[in-house]
Order: sequence, then C-alpha cells, then structure tokens
Amino acid sequence: MQNVYRHTLHACYLGYITQAIVNNLAPLLFIIFQTEYSLTFEQIGRLILLNFCVQIAADFLSMKYVDRIGYRKSAVLAHAFSAAGLIGLAQLPRLMPDPYWGLCAAVMLYALGGGIIEVIISPIVDSLPGKEKEAAMSLLHSFYCWGQVAVVVITTLLLKGLGGGFWYLLPCLWALLPLGNLCLFLRVPLRKTVSEEERTSLKHLFSSRGFLIALILMMCAGASELSMSQWSSIFAEKGLRVPKVMGDLLGPCMFAVLMGIGRTIYGILGSRMPLHPSLAVSGLLCVISYLLTVLPFNPYLSLFGCALCGLSVALMWPGTFSLTAAAFPKGGTAMFALLAVMGDVGCAVGPWITGAISDLILTFDRALEFGARHGLNADQLGLRTGLLFAALFPLILLLGVLLLNRLPGAGKRGAS
Repeated sequence: MQNVYRHTLHACYLGYITQAIVNNLAPLLFIIFQTEYSLTFEQIGRLILLNFCVQIAADFLSMKYVDRIGYRKSAVLAHAFSAAGLIGLAQLPRLMPDPYWGLCAAVMLYALGGGIIEVIISPIVDSLPGKEKEAAMSLLHSFYCWGQVAVVVITTLLLKGLGGGFWYLLPCLWALLPLGNLCLFLRVPLRKTVSEEERTSLKHLFSSRGFLIALILMMCAGASELSMSQWSSIFAEKGLRVPKVMGDLLGPCMFAVLMGIGRTIYGILGSRMPLHPSLAVSGLLCVISYLLTVLPFNPYLSLFGCALCGLSVALMWPGTFSLTAAAFPKGGTAMFALLAVMGDVGCAVGPWITGAISDLILTFDRALEFGARHGLNADQLGLRTGLLFAALFPLILLLGVLLLNRLPGAGKRGAS
C-alpha cells in the first residue's frame, strides 16, 4: 500500500467500525427497550428487519447515484446519517408520542448511512494499490468485528457502571466516531474505481450462474452472522439466565472477537488458503455452532457455541465478496451494491424470522408442555427454537459453495 493512501485505508477501517456501531449497539439495549417500552420479541425483530430493509434501499440508491455524486460526497453523507441516527436513538423515543416510532425513525436514519457505507467502502479499498485483494478485503472486514467487540465491551461496562437509566447517553457518545470520520473523508485521497465504459453489465452478471449463486451465498452469510449476533445478548440473559455482563462478554463479545480473529488471520495468510474449501468448512462449522448454542442445557456450552459461531462466519461475507470480485474484476459499484443488497436481505430476514419463530412457537400448547418437561420457560423455549431454525442459513450456504465449486472455472474463481 502506497504511503499516500494510508489515511484513506484508515478512514475505510473507521467506516467499518461505524457500520459495527450501527448494527450492534441497539441489540445490547433490547432488554432495556423491552422493559421501558413494553416491546414483544417480534417488535424487536422488526427493528432489526427495518434496519436492514433501509440498508437494502440505500444499497439500491447507491447503485444508481454513487458514481454520479462521487465517492467522497457519498462517504460524508453516509457518516452524517449514521451520526444523526445514533443521536436520534437516544432522543427520538423520548420526544415522540409513541416511543417505538421514535426508535424506528432513528433506526431508519442510521441504516441509511450504514447502507451507503457498505456499498462504497469495499470498492474504495479494492481500487487502492496492492496485489493481494482478497487478503486486503478480509482485513478490512475484520475492523467490523473489532468495532463490534469495542461496542459490546464498552457499552456493557458503561451500562454496568452508569446503570440502565442512563442508556441514552451511550448512542450520543458512539456518534462521535462517525462525526470524526466524516471530517477524515473530506480530506483523504481517493482513486478512481472502474469507469462506466469498462464496467461489466448487469445483464452479463445476471446471466452467470456463478454470480446468482454468489448472491445466495451473500444472503445466507448475512443471515448466518446477524441471526446469532443480534439475538445472542437477549438469548444469554433470557434464554440462558446468565447475568447480563457475563452473558454479553462471553456471548456477543466473544462472537465478535473470534470473527475478528478469523478475518485477520485470513487477511494475513489468505494467499495460502484456498477460498472454496475455506468457505465450505465455514458453513459446516456454523451449523455445528448453532446446534451447540441451542441444544445443550448447559449455559456455558451454549455461550461457547455462540462464540464459535463468530469464527465460523468470519470468512463468509468477505470471502463471497472476494470470490465475486475475482470472477468479475470490472463489476464496479453495481456489482458490489448487488452483493450488499443480498447480504442485507439476509441480515434483515434472518434475525426477523428468528424473532417471529420465537414468538410463533409460544402459541402452541404442546410446545410449551414440551418445554416445561425439559425445564424451559416460555422465553427459553422461544429463543432456542428461533435460533435452531436459523441454522438452516449456514446449511444452505454450505450447499451453495459445494454447487459453486462444481461449475466450470470454479478453481480459477476461488483462487487467492
């Protein structure tokens, strides 16, 4: 990496940390929201759904307008929306007549910023000088994980120290980071990405079976990662009856730590690790980690399964980006936006379905009787069932990777 672009790369890293704040702060406050505003599991799941549905809309808008207004203006707008949404998360529920609609409005604001960040950061890094693009992409995505670790640890400790009554201070503090990175993106040098004349057409992309499978992989990658990370905090406290601080540190925090370690290792050693087999192993390990989380009745084994899930999903998102970018090196903004769209579809649908299944199972008397016979109350039964259903996503990803590997030219696409 040429020294002149060092600050550009650092701004991109901070952009992914901003993305981590946007996606992972609210789940740590779900129990506070549930208690203070009387929310159901489905309403909480709907907040996650809304977040990623707006990010999907932002992905589509980015596909059309980013190349017109430029990457610098897009980055500045993205961080401005992210900061406004985080501040709104603290203030709007207290100002609006219905607090839930205040939460929804705040989520929509920061999701708009998060969606734009997701589309523009990867092509910016892909455009920078350097040969090992797959490793650079994985290292970039590792900063999302380290941002998630910071959000979980700092937020959990501040909630413990300040008390839940002062939760509204935390989103305002986290908003300082996107505000600072906004200023950084005003100054850093940016390189041109693929021009419109050279760009691979959408018609060509959609005519490729490999690209269509890659879209399915992105959806499953997002669902596999977010179904666990979004629900692990409330699952630890309500589903496992573990104290909040211990549950957050051993569950979602270790999830993020192992995901970050996995992405960092691939960022360093990626040239020695073939991508197709690595993704297949990731899918299989993810299925096992979901089963470990929901099936044993030992809370610490369940927390181990949650943490292991972080390692298993580490390569899914950046790995699929790298596979597709290698197969279509002139895909440009539209290709990255389409991948982000499908990833966000998974991020939206996975956690929402998990919450909906958690509520649905509680409407069946036989299920409640089954839970009672095995020492599970309604919350424990519901959350375990929802997460068990979510294990289907990494299973589909595993099957998709195996199918992709059988297509002509798969070895070349998967080479690092």
